[in-house]
Amino acid sequence: MERKNAWKTYDAEKLSFVNALSAEYMEYLDHSKTERECVDTTVNMIEKEGYVELEELIRSGKKLSAGDKVYAVLMNKFIIMFQMGTKPMTEGMNILGAHIDSPRIDVKQNPLFEDNGFALLDTHYYGGIKKYQWIAHPLALHGVVVKKDGTIIEINVGDNENDPVFFISDILIHLAGEQMSKSAKDIIGGEALDLIIASKPLEGEEKEAVKAGVFKILQDTYDFEEEDFLSAELEIVPAGKTKEAGFDRSMIMGYGQDDRVCAFTSLKAMLEIGQTDRCACCILCDKEETGSRGATGMTSRFFENVVAEVLNLAGEYSELNLRRCLAASDMLSSDVSAAFDPNFPSVFEKKNTAFFGRGMVFNKYTGAGGKSGSNDANPEYIAHIRKIMDDAGVNFQTAELGRVDAGGGGTIAYIMAAYGMNVIDCGVPVLCMHAPWEVTSKADIYETKCGYAAFLEKACL
Repeated sequence: MERKNAWKTYDAEKLSFVNALSAEYMEYLDHSKTERECVDTTVNMIEKEGYVELEELIRSGKKLSAGDKVYAVLMNKFIIMFQMGTKPMTEGMNILGAHIDSPRIDVKQNPLFEDNGFALLDTHYYGGIKKYQWIAHPLALHGVVVKKDGTIIEINVGDNENDPVFFISDILIHLAGEQMSKSAKDIIGGEALDLIIASKPLEGEEKEAVKAGVFKILQDTYDFEEEDFLSAELEIVPAGKTKEAGFDRSMIMGYGQDDRVCAFTSLKAMLEIGQTDRCACCILCDKEETGSRGATGMTSRFFENVVAEVLNLAGEYSELNLRRCLAASDMLSSDVSAAFDPNFPSVFEKKNTAFFGRGMVFNKYTGAGGKSGSNDANPEYIAHIRKIMDDAGVNFQTAELGRVDAGGGGTIAYIMAAYGMNVIDCGVPVLCMHAPWEVTSKADIYETKCGYAAFLEKACL
């Protein structure tokens, strides 16, 4: 039952594939630090490969046929891609579904203030983070400001070579006696995560001169007024580029790998497959880290509505056919899993844990405690997936998300399972999950891409 190490199976040619994919992935991560950036990067990639926007097809009246490629975007944060198969869509789709939001810190709507010679931004953290990990750390500011006339101003400061960075201060160790006695969750409170952005007063100003200096920069650079914060979406993310890790360069360390590593491998699989029998579909959604709610979360009707439009363009639409299509589909919920950590072995049960270098990982269920909140894949589907992976020579492993009662987590799998389709969680094992810098294995990234491609081409239970 012990799975082999994928690195031991690679010849020189395969190693070159692994390294090439890893280099492309690192570039993808660096250009995709927010959901909007991820969607923009994805659209640029898929349009070069012949994908056409759904709205364009609807306007033209063109019908879809086998091999056609179409995509739809919602609010620049949710994208769905389809490659039409030779079979009717009522026979189901093969679906990959990942999320492109990651834990971070968001800027509030009325954020800017001055305090004793510092200008700061008030914030609200997004998703499950260890707050203390984000202090005394170089941070970047990414996002958009939308003015009342509809003008969109893009903000990206902290990641270009000559950019300044920002930071959240931490108390010096010499005065940290009280802080050091607190539990980890109380080391710093959510309202204390204020981002320091300036300290130089504007010449000629007496009152809040540092804040005034910030606004002069914003006005001169972006034509940005204070009230424009009301319609801004600014995300604070770790500053810096993705790096190779280890003397052997076998790992990748970067921000946002949960779950953009599965988004990237799903996307690459879609771009590599040839003509398939069933329609191939890739979902890259938002809001998973906060419960999948909202218009761009998986619980919205966007996916269902887009499938209805694609069915219509294929000449198959009816409400009954939509239901048949969704129920007959098979899905891999493309999300990361916890990798065994040699520094914290007590939270893992080794027989049912994912290890670096042993390939893509399947989680029959996630959830917490007694599988609360999880999808639990049926054994017939798992056997079918096993055969696909073995036939394609994909290295894979199975795991749970740590020891029973140690904690837990969830994905979008249960949302899609509500349609009656087969769903199982699978993706890349990650170290330091939800930390500002997460770590993955190049071998696992490669095997996951190969596994996703095999699934899109072969899955049909």
